[in-house]
Amino acid sequence: MADKKYVSGETESGFVFNIEAGQLDNMELIDALAELDDDPLKISLVITLLFGKEEKKRLYEHVRTEDGIVPGKAIEKELSDIFRVSQELKN
Repeated sequence: MADKKYVSGETESGFVFNIEAGQLDNMELIDALAELDDDPLKISLVITLLFGKEEKKRLYEHVRTEDGIVPGKAIEKELSDIFRVSQELKN
């Protein structure tokens, strides 16, 4: 069995991520990303498909405010950074 390959990096805010490379080519993830414009609620599915439940929790904790809120805009920024860094690492 082949070892899994990972894409690792860090967002501008300091969130360190480690994504299984195959997840970036997951058609369900690609479909969910394509549907984001029409249905912004798909962002939760995108994060779950990309990271899994445990890493999703870790991401939420990373952006959680002192009031206990996980701001949607902060999650969008983190995802944008993650895809940008992932693309840079692939090139």
